[in-house]
Amino acid sequence: MYRFSRSIYRDLASRVIEDGNDGTGCRNRQKLLEASEEAIRRLSTDRRYFARPARSLFNEVRVHFAMSDQLYVRHVIDRNISLAIELLETTPEVLEIDGGPQECRAHTRKGTPCQREPLPGRDYCPSHKHLEETFETADLEIEHFEKPLVAA
Repeated sequence: MYRFSRSIYRDLASRVIEDGNDGTGCRNRQKLLEASEEAIRRLSTDRRYFARPARSLFNEVRVHFAMSDQLYVRHVIDRNISLAIELLETTPEVLEIDGGPQECRAHTRKGTPCQREPLPGRDYCPSHKHLEETFETADLEIEHFEKPLVAA
């Protein structure tokens, strides 16, 4: 995943606006690099709960570019994020992106990460499956509260 954040940085670093203090734009380039690395890291570890990664990254870094470069910046981010998502979709769910086995997302009472393997297609192991709220459960709860009350 490292290559996607570096690709974003390499394509956009030359267009970053200078900071004003030293005229090199080093701080703004550093912010671009950190934001792209964080977005790709979150995409690879928390894909289910990261709804619009390209838009999120663009909104974070757009202040470091001239108005005339905004469309190019968005295009570069969209292209690299879509390639990263494509790679993640081809990776088996039982493996993490680094190739190791997937681990439960919960923490023990001592605060250490749970070491058990999650259920197939889930984020949590059998001991912590109660922590995962499925979309079906959330939809049922919404429907329950949206039903009109009938006066008797």
